[in-house]
Amino acid sequence: MADPGPLIEPHIPALRRYAFALLRDRDRADDLVQDTLERALSRWLLRRADGDVRAWLFTILRNLHVSRWRSDRRRGSAVELDEATVGVAARQEAALEVHDVLAALDQLPEEQKSLLLLVGVEDFSYDDAARILGMPIGTVMSRLSRARQRLRSLVETGRVTLLRRVK
Repeated sequence: MADPGPLIEPHIPALRRYAFALLRDRDRADDLVQDTLERALSRWLLRRADGDVRAWLFTILRNLHVSRWRSDRRRGSAVELDEATVGVAARQEAALEVHDVLAALDQLPEEQKSLLLLVGVEDFSYDDAARILGMPIGTVMSRLSRARQRLRSLVETGRVTLLRRVK
């Protein structure tokens, strides 16, 4: 096997420029280039011998970037917050919102409260919640919908909007 270094090394500056243009962050761009080079070296024998090394490297970089972008989108974006960004007022407001939601949750009937906590907090599936509460899955879905609507109404207005049957 011939040393791939002399074939890859001239393309590193272009890979770095491209990665920076994609990410607009030098550190993340350098990480992407490093991962690209690692993948290229580990799969050197799998490339087409008559293929263009530059195009192959850029394809690897692009595919890694798209994979990370999709993964980040699924996970959600992480934002670093420091004390200068988040002031005391923001923390107090968030604490008040949590207090309001918990107070509204306490006003719900026990069955709705249990269902919301099982599905929303404990992350049980509808099927698991139905088994735990001993009811059909359709009943779980309809009661959960009503519980969410009622909780939303309590949080937004402070009172429950009851539906009346009109004959």
